Amino acid sequence: MKQLAEGVHQLKGWPRNAINVYLIDDVLVDAATRQAEKRIMRQISGKIVTAHALTHVHPDHQGSSHAICEQLGIPLWCGRADVPAMEVPGSVIARDAPRIVRSLQERFWVGPPHPVARALSEGDEVAGFTVLETPGHTPGHLSYWRERDRVLIVGDVLVNINMKTGVTGLHEPLAFATPDPARNRTSARRLAELRPALACFGHGPPLRDPGKLAEFVAGLPAD
Repeated sequence: MKQLAEGVHQLKGWPRNAINVYLIDDVLVDAATRQAEKRIMRQISGKIVTAHALTHVHPDHQGSSHAICEQLGIPLWCGRADVPAMEVPGSVIARDAPRIVRSLQERFWVGPPHPVARALSEGDEVAGFTVLETPGHTPGHLSYWRERDRVLIVGDVLVNINMKTGVTGLHEPLAFATPDPARNRTSARRLAELRPALACFGHGPPLRDPGKLAEFVAGLPAD
């Protein structure tokens, strides 16, 4: 587990930076795939974890959510518009995904449904971070913003890795997994305007260059 800022830790994963999980104070943010349960539990062993929050409900973010919440006896939180995807069996898979991707997700990634104890909305507080509604990649996608030191948990509004090659660099999320690209770009522009000193992505290494983020977002297609 690596400390990125005060109270913000990135858990180790494999491949490195491919599917990220964070611990912000006592809240676990995202839970990777179903295969990540043991490594997550091992790394948070001995830590105080009182809740589990998601940036969004996709198989590579909610895969271990049910197992971890059950083992720790902690509540699950996610964006209000993503609640049905988390609670209704079979709702997580992106139906527009290529067949091989759907098969991979169903066999190895998707976690069981789990009741959402708290539906998060714009302006809510989570471990000292403010909830920002940043839809597009999913209807209820959330980002988490701490203004005092300008730390941003991006989620998948943008990624900082090429999902096919593993090379670091800013990209939009995969098209087949983003039902509303135009709305997602609006969310990206909102986040870039914050000028985060540290941006933590769902995929890819952290970025400490607000100018680079702003430049990339400025080059996105106009909708």
